[in-house]
Amino acid sequence: MEYAKKRCWAEISLDNVEHNYRQIRKILPEDCLFMGVMKSNAYGHGAIHVAKRLEDAGADYFGVAFLDEALELRQNGITKPILVLGYTHPQFIGEVIENNLTQAVFDAQTAAAYSKAAGLTGKRLKCHLKADSGMMRFGFWGENRFDDMLSALCDKHFYVEGIFTHFAVADDCGDAFTRRQFDDFTGLCDQLEKASGTKLKIKHCANSGGMINYPWAYLDMVRSGLALYGHYPGADTAGIDLLPAMRFYARICQIKEVQPGATVSYGRTWQAEAPGRIAVLSVGYADGLTRLLSNRACVMIRGKRAPVIGRICMDLTMVDITNIPEAEQNDLALIFGKDDFGSILVEEQAILAETVPYELLCAISARVPRIYP
Repeated sequence: MEYAKKRCWAEISLDNVEHNYRQIRKILPEDCLFMGVMKSNAYGHGAIHVAKRLEDAGADYFGVAFLDEALELRQNGITKPILVLGYTHPQFIGEVIENNLTQAVFDAQTAAAYSKAAGLTGKRLKCHLKADSGMMRFGFWGENRFDDMLSALCDKHFYVEGIFTHFAVADDCGDAFTRRQFDDFTGLCDQLEKASGTKLKIKHCANSGGMINYPWAYLDMVRSGLALYGHYPGADTAGIDLLPAMRFYARICQIKEVQPGATVSYGRTWQAEAPGRIAVLSVGYADGLTRLLSNRACVMIRGKRAPVIGRICMDLTMVDITNIPEAEQNDLALIFGKDDFGSILVEEQAILAETVPYELLCAISARVPRIYP
């Protein structure tokens, strides 16, 4: 651990993750299930550590993007149900069944392939049917949507435990499109249950934005991703006491005095206008500090802001510390997060990079150690 903290690292507060989970639980009906979304290594926070903490805290379900992510959780002792939200090649459906996983089924062609693969195992595939209600991404869609989903629901090789959809703009309060999606989805559920004579056990559509902004969208389960890690999915979304769970740090590895006219980094995009000091930080875009923050962002050193100057490099980043004369080699630079000396929100960095907090959190690369104090 000591070596891990000599260059750059991400500190993850599992206490804050559990706090966020319990805050979310407070707004849900007692019988509403909670799915913690663990995809992309739990949004960069470490899926194994986060899932273990949430399983102990009482989470009902976990969601992942791909089979590999689900198998990693199973291999590390996670026993709660896991829904593979994305595509699994039919040749691996046997592994889905063997590891007691739940697979999303999202169109007729894939349903037929999964049914055939499940039939070869002699066991039924536990699955959730995914309906596209207007996202135009994943899910049954088109004029044959109802018939195709009814066929999957009645397939003898499937145990259809649930049905779900995904909101496109639930992070915007009062957007009528979310209500249209919800009405489309719930109407479809009613029709499928009536036609099949089957009660769908778990209906779910609310992501973090839907969960916070639209209580009528809870249904049987909610899927929490970004909110679980302490961030609101939209500027208009609020109302829950969330605590960010990640702090991203790097160290000052060199300090230089610069004179007027000196230029910094590739492309010479920054030029000193007066004598000053710059610090070289041991972090770069290979660690997840996006190059889009070049000449835009600030970091926090000794409780003061230091602007990023010049282009962010693969392994190194330069900042202006002229106004922080006390800064020294090996001092910490807070890239984003909150500590005893100040805070720089990941939301702020996301705005400067013209992206979303999700991307910056997920971008923290595998070579950056995760530390759980």
